[in-house]
Amino acid sequence: MKDKIINLLSLLCGSALLVWLDQYTKHLAVAKLKGQEPFAVVPGVFELLYSENRGAAFGMLQGRQGFFFVVGILVLAAAVYVMVRMPSYGCSRYHFLKVCTVMITAGAVGNMVDRVSQGYVVDFLYFRLIDFPIFNVADIYVTTATGLLLVLFLFYYKDEDFEIFRPGRRKGE
Repeated sequence: MKDKIINLLSLLCGSALLVWLDQYTKHLAVAKLKGQEPFAVVPGVFELLYSENRGAAFGMLQGRQGFFFVVGILVLAAAVYVMVRMPSYGCSRYHFLKVCTVMITAGAVGNMVDRVSQGYVVDFLYFRLIDFPIFNVADIYVTTATGLLLVLFLFYYKDEDFEIFRPGRRKGE
C-alpha cells in the first residue's frame, strides 16, 4: 500500500509541476506573442509564433473537443493504473518508466486544461527551417516520453518486466 501511495504522490506532484510549467509558458505566449509578428529566436530556423490549435497533433481532428477529453481521461486512468502496479522508488528498474508516465500525464493534462478552458490549445514553438507544425511544452513532454519509451521497450526492458501490469496479477507473483 505504501508503494501505491508513494507512486501516486509522485505522479501527482511531478505532473502538477510540469503542467504548471506548460501553462506558464502558454500564458507567456498569449501575453507576449498573440497578435504579434513571430519572434525569431534563430532567424530562418526557429521562432516563437502564437497559434490556436483546435485539433490534435499536426492539426488533425479539428473541433473534436469531446474526443480529446475522453482520450485525456483514458491517459490519466492508464497512468494511475501503471503507477499503482509499479514497485516503489526503491526499485530503480522502473525509474525511467515512472518519469515517462509523469511526462505523458502532464502533457495530456496540460493540453486538456487548454481545451476545457478555451476550446483550443495554445501552440507557440515553430521550426521554420523544416516547416514543422507549431507545438508547445506539453507536446514536448509527450513526444520526449514516447521516444524514451520506445528506446526502453526495444533495448532496456524485457517481457517479464511487464508482468506486473497484467490484470489480476499481484506484485511478486
